Amino acid sequence: MRGKRSNGACGDYVDVKLTSPGQGVIEAIQPRQTLLYRSDTFKKKIIAANVSQIIFVVAAVPSFSEELLNRCLVAAENQHIKAIIVLNKTDLAEPSQQAVKTLLLYESIGYPVIKICALQNVSALTPYLTNQLSVLAGQSGMGKSTLLNALAPEAQRATADISVALNSGCHTTTHSRLYHLDADSAIIDSPGMQVFGLNHIDDASLASGFIEFHPYIGSCKFHNCRHVNEPGCALIQATKDGEINTRRLAFYQKLAQQNNQERRN
Repeated sequence: MRGKRSNGACGDYVDVKLTSPGQGVIEAIQPRQTLLYRSDTFKKKIIAANVSQIIFVVAAVPSFSEELLNRCLVAAENQHIKAIIVLNKTDLAEPSQQAVKTLLLYESIGYPVIKICALQNVSALTPYLTNQLSVLAGQSGMGKSTLLNALAPEAQRATADISVALNSGCHTTTHSRLYHLDADSAIIDSPGMQVFGLNHIDDASLASGFIEFHPYIGSCKFHNCRHVNEPGCALIQATKDGEINTRRLAFYQKLAQQNNQERRN
């Protein structure tokens, strides 16, 4: 792009002016259909543009953050991006059992949960990639690079061992990059993340990011209900009735509290 700062993102459609053979400058960025990004009080980090679905990769080893998963799902819902959860490293049978139990909640509310071992067979995931621009997201150490190498062998993304002492992965992907799977399908690999700020999403939009809340939003006694401890809260009542899982309501309340604290600071 012209100038030192680039507003472009992986997945953007751009107008290019050729300046010499094999070189050019970006003249304009076309309007985006979607924009997946994270933000805190001071800055935002663009992950990818124009993606139609996010594939959030988790594994039992190292353990994954359920809070990070919820944050990514909210960001995807905010941009009307489909979300798929992939449980990788299922060859680690015993550790994976607990991960499967944790993910049953997300399967029950409508998110596809695909169980694979990227080192052995990824065929269970491939049908979901057809005619999509997908983005791989998740913590470091979940096996995203191994999965990408299985889906797009020309990628040759570097992989690294996990730290047993820290129960975490090592960063091997430093920037987002798009790979074509066929003429109509592509996948973007993104750097591993440990945090996913949602500072750009207000409380109302945050609640809408929890898909099972949708039937109850707007039915609270007070129009400005924060869904924390207000009387007549439809979400709290639905949780008491077993219609909403207590874990998900607790995650929403925690995220709303953190967002409000950041804004006050």
